[in-house]
Amino acid sequence: MGIRGLLFDLDGTVVETAYDWPRIRSEMECGGRPILSYLSGLAEPEKSRKWGILERHEDEQTRSAALKPGMKEFLALLEARRVRTALITNNSSKNAEFLLAKFGLRFDVVLTRESGLWKPSGKPLLEGIRRLGLTRLECAAVGDSGFDVRAAKDAGLTRILILNVDGTDFAAEDVEVYPTVAALRARVEVLLEEP
Repeated sequence: MGIRGLLFDLDGTVVETAYDWPRIRSEMECGGRPILSYLSGLAEPEKSRKWGILERHEDEQTRSAALKPGMKEFLALLEARRVRTALITNNSSKNAEFLLAKFGLRFDVVLTRESGLWKPSGKPLLEGIRRLGLTRLECAAVGDSGFDVRAAKDAGLTRILILNVDGTDFAAEDVEVYPTVAALRARVEVLLEEP
């Protein structure tokens, strides 16, 4: 079955950001636990204080984010080809809306952390697929990190496309890695032609 929908991550995939996750985790003292799950389990006032740390870093990265070269044209191609798109991010709706407006981007579905569904669980991707009105077999996930790979695999997706200049990080994974949006676009154009 051919591709009819793409599920995009935001930070590092659609936009260039420079999050220093080891530093953020250290400041928040969350160890190896997923940050959003960690924060949701805290009691006040620690919860508010640590949310503040995360939001400070997010605001800084959102303001300095740049659109990935070729991404706007890639999304326009998908829209012209009637491929449905979802943006699925652990970032806030405030930051996602800011970036979409800043770069003039549009997705058929936007799912942020306010949904209560967070990667690396596959649940936000499954919800995105449901809202697109598609099936897992008709969709591919597009991300840039191991978190995105884990979420896509947890959702049962078989097509996982990673936008990352360092493919060695994914050598042991059953994923396709592309160093540029242009290379990713070329692959997706082939997938769109599959029956």
